[in-house]
Amino acid sequence: MKKKPWMTVLRLAVLAMMTALVFVSNYLRVTIPINIGGNTSFTLANIMCCLSGLLLGPIGGLASGLGSMLFDFTDPRFISEFWITFLTKGAMGLGTGLVMLSAQKRSEAGYVRCLLGAILGCVIYYILYFTKSYYYNALLVEGLQSGPALVTLAAKVPASLFNGIIAIAAAPPLCLAIRQALKRAHLSLD
Repeated sequence: MKKKPWMTVLRLAVLAMMTALVFVSNYLRVTIPINIGGNTSFTLANIMCCLSGLLLGPIGGLASGLGSMLFDFTDPRFISEFWITFLTKGAMGLGTGLVMLSAQKRSEAGYVRCLLGAILGCVIYYILYFTKSYYYNALLVEGLQSGPALVTLAAKVPASLFNGIIAIAAAPPLCLAIRQALKRAHLSLD
């Protein structure tokens, strides 16, 4: 039996579509300045980052990293961090996708596996995000001392919790619905 190629036209098209969706979803945000320095945002982009990993497996990290990085290119506040965004958001999609990789077929993975993937992706991202916010934004860019730098992290917690919870709640059902639609169309990303 002939083995199916790893990168099919459908997978490439979905990869490009998810990159575009991550990029566009980054505009769905409310940015809140923080008194001590920096800002935080309520955003829906993390849903698409998790969804890219759930649909595409580890390669979904490329879509989440590229889409978020491209958004950074469009906003002067974030352009200097584009490479960090690529790595952190890419890790989010990669972590989510690794959970899906261990399934026999992603198309047969159920809600629990999708939920675990979204949780892992969010945990990885927020560890990296808070590390970046502390060392890069607060200590290096803003020149804050350790105490005030920790206060900026505390100010980011509410928006981060909201973003993570929304991503964990929304990405798994979206993934299952999209997979059902693909199955009805006799298409498979596996």
